Amino acid sequence: MSGNQDGSKKNAPKVEPGASLPADEALERALREATESMSSGGRAGSASEPPGSEARDEESDGRKLAPNEELERALREAEASIEARQAAPEPSEIDEATASLEKELEETRDRLIRLQADFENFRKRTLRERAEAFRYGHQNVVKDLLPTVDNLERAVAHARESEGGDLEGFLQGVELVLRELLGALSKHGVTPIEADGQPFDPSIHEAMGQTPDDSVAPNTVVQVLEKGYRLLDRLLRPTRVLVSARSEAGPASDPGPEEPEVE
Repeated sequence: MSGNQDGSKKNAPKVEPGASLPADEALERALREATESMSSGGRAGSASEPPGSEARDEESDGRKLAPNEELERALREAEASIEARQAAPEPSEIDEATASLEKELEETRDRLIRLQADFENFRKRTLRERAEAFRYGHQNVVKDLLPTVDNLERAVAHARESEGGDLEGFLQGVELVLRELLGALSKHGVTPIEADGQPFDPSIHEAMGQTPDDSVAPNTVVQVLEKGYRLLDRLLRPTRVLVSARSEAGPASDPGPEEPEVE
C-alpha cells in the first residue's frame, strides 16, 4: 500500500500558493471527498476507536485526507475557478460580439471616408467660386455701363457728322449719357455726396483750401472741386472742397468811442 501511496503522490499535481486549479470532473470529485474528509476528521479524532477501525482506516486511507491550510486554500481556489468557468460567456457569444464590433468599426470607417471626401469637394468648390467672384464680380456693373458707352459713341459720331455745327445737339447727347451713367451707378448703390453749402465734415469732405467769405459761417463748404461718392454705407471717395474763412477785416461793426490821445 505504501508503494501505491508513493505513486499517487508522484502523479498528483503540485499546488502552488495563489495558483488556480483547472476545473474538471476529477477535481470536483476530489473536492467533494476533501470536504467530506474535513467535516468528518474532527469527529473521527475525538471518538474512541472501535474494534476493527484500523482496517477501515486502511481502506479509506487512499480516499480521505487530513484537513490542513494548504488543502483549504486549494479548495477555495478550485471553487473560485469552477465559478469563473461557469460565469464565463460561451465562445459563440464572444464570436457574435466580435463580429458585431467589427461590422460597426467598418461602418464608422466608411462613414468617415465619405465625410472626408465631401469636405474636400466642398473646399475645392468654395475656392473655385471665390476665384470666379473675384474675376467676374463686376460683370453686372460693366453690363449696365454698356448702354452709356453706346450713347456716348453716338453723340461723338453725330458731332463729327455735323462738323461742329450742331453744338446744342451734342450737348444734349452728352447730358443724356451723364444721366444714364449716374442711373447705372445708382442702380448698384453708388450715390454722390452733397457738399455745397454744407458744414465741413472731415469724414466725407477733403478740404483743398480756404477762401475768405463773410456771407456764411466759418468752415462752410463754398465750392465743390470734385464730387465724392458712397457705395451703400461705405465711402468710395471724399468730396474735395473749399471752405469758408473769415476775412481779415471781418464784418462791419461799430468802432465805438475814440480813445483819448495820451500826450
